[in-house]
Amino acid sequence: MIVLSLFNGMNTGRQALENVGIKVDKYYSSEIKPYAIELTQHHFPDTIQVGDVTKWREWNIDWKTIDLVLSGSPCQDLSAAGKRVGINGNKSSLFFVFIEILEHIKSLNSKVLFFQENVGSANKLDIGIMSRALGVYPCRINSSLLTAQLRDRYYWSNIRTKEDGMFGDIITDIPQPKDKGLLFQDVLTSGYTDRKKARAVLESEERQLVNKDKLYKRYTELGMINLVFDNPQFLPNNNVRILNKIELCRLQGFTDNYCDILTRNHAASLLGDGWTLPII
Repeated sequence: MIVLSLFNGMNTGRQALENVGIKVDKYYSSEIKPYAIELTQHHFPDTIQVGDVTKWREWNIDWKTIDLVLSGSPCQDLSAAGKRVGINGNKSSLFFVFIEILEHIKSLNSKVLFFQENVGSANKLDIGIMSRALGVYPCRINSSLLTAQLRDRYYWSNIRTKEDGMFGDIITDIPQPKDKGLLFQDVLTSGYTDRKKARAVLESEERQLVNKDKLYKRYTELGMINLVFDNPQFLPNNNVRILNKIELCRLQGFTDNYCDILTRNHAASLLGDGWTLPII
């Protein structure tokens, strides 16, 4: 299989293919974050880096040979955690670059497969726009079924589809996985949590304030961040911490040492933006 991965991030797609035993002959990666590229090349040094997705017409690729296109186009303008600008926002509108690339490959290879992911809190109007552009409606899976975090996501693919509804809409036919029952407490290296499941890992966790009082206030008032307490009474202030690198990896289904070459903050950035490995 020859694969093109757009917005490649920490290379979850390649790791997933490896885990299920699919042989990859060539893997093209479009990514611009230096530490994302560093992690990718560390685990899969044969990865071919092609650079900025907006410059795809300059890439040296035999487009008709591409078997699979992976895309996790940016969700920042779609997510409830952002400003909800929508699919036409500066970052999330890169989805349409993915569509340009996919349509170009389809014109040369009509059998090309694709897999696209985006955030579950996106506006339904935006999901409709994306679905019509792809010609298939998504399935919706929460990472909480296979990990210890709440991470609601849409997945579009033509790998397996079926007709649904009165008008025979084409939908992505990926079944819901069986719930493994993993809890937030299960992934902690030390300490305690008062939540059954972690909130979704966010890139912003790398920029959390050091002040423990402000951390705890954000935890109780906004609920978006993940905190660990050093006692089972869940006392605030100096008795709380943010997640460490091992815990972040576990929440996304990676091995404890997967991000060893990165700083904690760079790992948080990539894991927060990335895909949940066991789901993929």
